[in-house]
Amino acid sequence: MTAKRDLDVFDLKLLSEVQKNAQLSQGELGAKVNLSAAAVNRRLKRLADEGIIKKYVAVIAPEALGYALNIVAQVEVERERIDLLDAMKKVFEACPQVQQCYWVTGEWDFVLMLAVRDMEQYNELTRQMFFKNNNVKRFKTLVVLKHVKSGLEVPID
Repeated sequence: MTAKRDLDVFDLKLLSEVQKNAQLSQGELGAKVNLSAAAVNRRLKRLADEGIIKKYVAVIAPEALGYALNIVAQVEVERERIDLLDAMKKVFEACPQVQQCYWVTGEWDFVLMLAVRDMEQYNELTRQMFFKNNNVKRFKTLVVLKHVKSGLEVPID
C-alpha cells in the first residue's frame, strides 16, 4: 500500500471530499480540488487500485430497517490458538448483525459492534456465537444508549 508520503495535495483533497460525499460527480470533485474530471478519474482509479480507497458504500440508518438496538460486546477466549481464533473471526465475519469486529489486546480478545432488532435477537445471537462456542471464556454486553459520534472517516491533514 502507498505510504502517505506518496500522496500529493490533490490526492489528499480528493480523499477528503470523497469521504464527505462519494456521490459527487468527477466534474464536481474536480471543481472542488482544482483538477479536470479526467484527472480526478485517473487519481480515484489509482487510489482504489492501491487499496487506499477500499470501497464506496451507502450508510443506511439501522433503525429505518428495524435495527433499533446497538450493542458493544467484549469477548474473552479460553485458548489463544491461532486456528481457534481464526474460526471465531469467521463466525463474527459471517454474522450480518456484527457491524464491526476488532481483535484487540488487553483483558478482552474481541470487541464487536452489533446492530440488532431487540434484546431477544441479541440473546439468540449470544447463544449461537458465545454459549455454543467452547472457546468463549466470557463476554460482556454494553448497550448503546445514544450514538454520540460514529463514522469511518480517516483524518486527512
